[in-house]
Amino acid sequence: MPLRPIPAAHPLLAPHPGVTHRLHLTASGVSVVLDVTEGRAPAITHWGATLGELGEAGIDAVCEAAVDVVPQNAVDVPVRIGIIPQQSDGWIGRPGLGGSRPDGSGWNPRLVTEGVTLGGAAVTAAHVEAGAATVHFSLADALLGLTVDLEVELLPSGLLRMRAALTNTAETSYALAELTLTVPVPADAEELLDFAGRWAKERTPQRSAFTVGTHLRENRRGRTGADAAHVLHAGRPGLGFRHGEAWGVHTAFSGNHRHLAEQINTGRRVLGGGELLLPGELQLAPGQKYAGPWLYASYGEGLDAVASRFHRHLRSRSQHVDTRRPVTLNVWEAVYFDHDLARLQDLADRAAALGVERFVLDDGWFGSRRDDTSGLGDWVVSTQVWPDGLGPLIDHVRALGMEFGLWFEPEMINEDSDVARAHPEWIMAPSPARMPLPSRNQQVLNLSLPAAATHVRDQMLAILDRYEIGYLKWDHNRDLLEAATSQTGRAAVHEQTLATYALMDALKAAHPGLEIESCSSGGARVDLEVLEHTDRVWVSDCIDPLDRQQMNRWTSQLIPLELMGSHIASGRSHTTGRLHTLAFRGLSALFGHLGIEWDLARATPEELDELREWIALYKEHRELLFTGDLVRVDRGSSPLWMYGVVAPGQAEALFALAAVGRSSESQHERLRFPGLDARAHYRIRPLLIGERPTGLVLPPWWQRAADEDGLLLPGAVLSTSGLAAPLIDPEQGVLFSLVREPATTVSGH
Repeated sequence: MPLRPIPAAHPLLAPHPGVTHRLHLTASGVSVVLDVTEGRAPAITHWGATLGELGEAGIDAVCEAAVDVVPQNAVDVPVRIGIIPQQSDGWIGRPGLGGSRPDGSGWNPRLVTEGVTLGGAAVTAAHVEAGAATVHFSLADALLGLTVDLEVELLPSGLLRMRAALTNTAETSYALAELTLTVPVPADAEELLDFAGRWAKERTPQRSAFTVGTHLRENRRGRTGADAAHVLHAGRPGLGFRHGEAWGVHTAFSGNHRHLAEQINTGRRVLGGGELLLPGELQLAPGQKYAGPWLYASYGEGLDAVASRFHRHLRSRSQHVDTRRPVTLNVWEAVYFDHDLARLQDLADRAAALGVERFVLDDGWFGSRRDDTSGLGDWVVSTQVWPDGLGPLIDHVRALGMEFGLWFEPEMINEDSDVARAHPEWIMAPSPARMPLPSRNQQVLNLSLPAAATHVRDQMLAILDRYEIGYLKWDHNRDLLEAATSQTGRAAVHEQTLATYALMDALKAAHPGLEIESCSSGGARVDLEVLEHTDRVWVSDCIDPLDRQQMNRWTSQLIPLELMGSHIASGRSHTTGRLHTLAFRGLSALFGHLGIEWDLARATPEELDELREWIALYKEHRELLFTGDLVRVDRGSSPLWMYGVVAPGQAEALFALAAVGRSSESQHERLRFPGLDARAHYRIRPLLIGERPTGLVLPPWWQRAADEDGLLLPGAVLSTSGLAAPLIDPEQGVLFSLVREPATTVSGH
């Protein structure tokens, strides 16, 4: 049978008479076209490569070209997918807004647009073109008593972000189940890429086909999770770092959350995300509002372009960290719970002599905390271990010119602690008679209870007020299982997450300049919202340089290098038992916020000399590392990974070649250095620190590059044709410095 024509005057085409607004936003090579047709809820008709200046006719054409055909056995009008998908628009996939009234009504909203503002001013025109801007849509379903403030912002980086706030305007409560936002992706985005992982092996990439149904990544751990989706991408099949259009989303929330990729049987595809609310967790009273998290969306040609938009946004924030990120020594893998003043002072002396700039005392300084079975939650300096308080150590560290940092785990509690004995009701549990399973011998302290939050805040402030402390390592070592307020049994993950943010903000407000690291069993709390309250993340408890190659590589898909804690550990890995040269450990840690996790008293004089060189190299290049563009080189299945950073303006670059395995095929490969100015000339020099990598067999060009003057080559040759690769054993690596030659120097080259 032939397809039915769309009835021109069908009442469902304009179910709510209203004004039409169509807006085109564009920034940094990205266009977003937003469509409000006759008062309907807003939809995105284009999100992707820039469309240039469209004009009124062009904007209309983009919106009208996105209207689908009406197939047989479907609703009589084209299906429309709004930013908040609705069944009332014919969408048969997962709804964006779900909830109900006590009588069971309210589950099927039909939101309409009642007002639009751009940059705070009311939009009255039918067509608007703007650059980076913020658009607010006031939505309502008067019949169901619901209003939504939907905020859509295109940032100067070309990064798109959206969030929604729901208000219950009726006279009865509303049990909110879900508020998920979506963005459309084209039908030829046939491949999905996101991440899985576990403790000490975070952010492991996984790819799959984008097929009919829902690829749903729900995280119910109460924290972002070592197995979090991180960034959920859809892209052209085989997309790589430097090729293939890619669209990615990230839910910026540190509690329970979801990411999804969904395709219905007509071929329409969306990516989306939002907070995952537990049953009964949010009962909105009349007049009460729920504000959902930001959903970030990044588009680019290749994964590096997607990552770059996240990085540029984070670096543009007023509170972003300084590029002079201090070299950090954390003492955990040096002393564990064995806190001895003389030993720690000696460790500080050795660290300062190497050029370390921050000294962090880890777990074990408080209460009865001599191991991980007791004392957690009693944030009072132990007189047993520190009879004179922390002052002697802190004064010693600061006299050496280093900043002092201290470990806390404010959201957790041991049942064997003074605070648990005094306030068992502060432990998160479904009831006083049902305690959740312990994890690392600990439970969760319910910060959604004002008294508990105040107690922790005041204990932490007492420490910060007494001592000169510039940095907190903020840990979080267990999932939130059966996380409820014990007196009521109601789930409290949502409130716990917000209370954690509030506690971080309160400490920073009381102590301006205080830095906080988000550590959560390593890298289990890495998301863009926790980074609004903290200053770096601990990528993983595993510092094995081979595993860190993978974890650092993919953590940087979301966050820039200066926010990634990246340490050099002792020769034998604490988590894997593998042995690695200091050269490979140093190279693997260099591309991040450098630190050390090592008992320096056990290092040989030769190791200390080499470690000093790595620290000096980091200090020399940290401005480049923390302002430049990340470049990860597509090398197929080759175990020779290449990555680097190219300075703004392309004046210099630093690249690493790391052998993460042994090739089963020919090793006659070429090294390419993308991101350089193709018209300029660069002097390339290999940088070798410490012992020579084993198995290193050099191609002929290497010797010329190793000379004092380096090897001068056009950027086009380095980035396109490349250089013959050396042979090198697995788990070895080399660095390359590239510096652009002034044009006058090479004019006759």
